Amino acid sequence: MTVLNTTTFNGRNNFYVIIPARLASTRLPNKPLADLAGKPMIVRVAERAKLSGAELVVVACDDVSIVEACQQYGITAYLTRTDHQSGTDRIAEVAKMLGLPDDAVIVNVQGDEPLIEPALITATAAQINNGVQMSTAAHPITSAEEAFNPNVVKVVLDKLGRALYFSRATIPWNRDAFAASKEVMPLDYRVFRHIGLYAYTQAFLQKYSTLEVAPLEQCEVLEQLRVLWNGYPIAVYVTPTMPLGGVDTPEDLLRVQQHYLQHGIN
Repeated sequence: MTVLNTTTFNGRNNFYVIIPARLASTRLPNKPLADLAGKPMIVRVAERAKLSGAELVVVACDDVSIVEACQQYGITAYLTRTDHQSGTDRIAEVAKMLGLPDDAVIVNVQGDEPLIEPALITATAAQINNGVQMSTAAHPITSAEEAFNPNVVKVVLDKLGRALYFSRATIPWNRDAFAASKEVMPLDYRVFRHIGLYAYTQAFLQKYSTLEVAPLEQCEVLEQLRVLWNGYPIAVYVTPTMPLGGVDTPEDLLRVQQHYLQHGIN
């Protein structure tokens, strides 16, 4: 397999985007092929990713129908094994197929994020440096309802902007303010919502699946805790604004379809 050439990106190699896509979905069957203003969702995601300045954008999928849908719009897609336990494992397989060098930066853009901001992809990739081989993103939470919602994953950062911990719990816990009220966010309280966007070096991506599964990961049902538990840092890019939501349910799909109509996207 020929190794792809890389170009400079903030003093290091450029980044590549691999989008994992799985045809089966409990809440929304055939989700990658869902229609968004005349194009499959997976194509819309790839088109957004291409605006990030990535050296290459490809799809890693488990079904030939996704490959065919991508090919119709000039998107490269690779068929992977069907037994992968996660999207991370799926993109690792494709990254190996591509023959990327160990220090190449690979961004995992979820296949159900058709409204993702290209600049967020670029900024997350830029967090990778010699001391950090994995990065992700977050944004400030301003709603008490979200702060106390266990479906909203929170992340606490150190002074270098690296993750200390991810949790479904409300962290950090503002002891005095929350003793008085849990209905209003304290003025001096900073809490961040984790965004499910990841970047890795090729070497770390291939190592990821070999890491020991963490008890914390199993308790919180948050796979990224495996990385911290095994002693590896995760850099976190903080964006000031909340990204537009992805598509998990039929209701989400309708919301995104309406967004496309309202903004005349074709």
